[in-house]
Amino acid sequence: MEAPARVTLTSTRIFRPLASTIALKVVMAVTGLVLFGFVIGHMIGNLQVYLPRGADGVWALDAYGKFLHEIGHGGAIWIARAGLLAALAMHIAAAWTLTRRSLDARPVGYRQWKAKQSTYASRTMRISGPLIFLFVVYHLLHLTIGSVHPDYIQLGVHHNVTTGLAQPLAGGVYVIAMLGLGIHLYHGIWSLMQTLGLAHPRHERLRRAIAAVSSALVVLGNVSIPIAALCGWLPV
Repeated sequence: MEAPARVTLTSTRIFRPLASTIALKVVMAVTGLVLFGFVIGHMIGNLQVYLPRGADGVWALDAYGKFLHEIGHGGAIWIARAGLLAALAMHIAAAWTLTRRSLDARPVGYRQWKAKQSTYASRTMRISGPLIFLFVVYHLLHLTIGSVHPDYIQLGVHHNVTTGLAQPLAGGVYVIAMLGLGIHLYHGIWSLMQTLGLAHPRHERLRRAIAAVSSALVVLGNVSIPIAALCGWLPV
């Protein structure tokens, strides 16, 4: 009767790290999906900077910003921020743990390494992720808090975007950051679909296509705003 018990214990020891790794990948996929949804929604909202003033003389982007701050008597936006912060923290924690496990599993580097199966996007995830986090901090200080904005106006979203991104340094930072975000999203979306079930080789082309189109749309939409601001094409 002891043999089955020993087999069960051994099996548990063997599969426990695997199960834990799968759980971490699921956490990364789910939180990544939440963050991707936010990126899409945030981009759609920001694209209203191209719209003119309404009949009441208020910019469309300002009306949108006011709506977000007033919904749920001002509480909804803080609930959403808390949820996004939790998703971001879990995403970073899972990514960090998986990275450490990968490095610990191969403490000695390859004598001669060639990228046969990995893509450029996948090889830069460990770099693009922290850089995107630093950009988010800058973005909050720039257009949400206004501490690094040259002429910040509370709830003057249209003014803050058009004047803030018209600065060459700030506009350039946004363009470069969005290109980095696109690279990160490409591999992230591809990996997310694989983790959530589309892992069969016959789905590979579909995963690549969805990841490429989704990340390209995000980059084009977001990059258009700082470029338009730098070129003076935004309505002011």
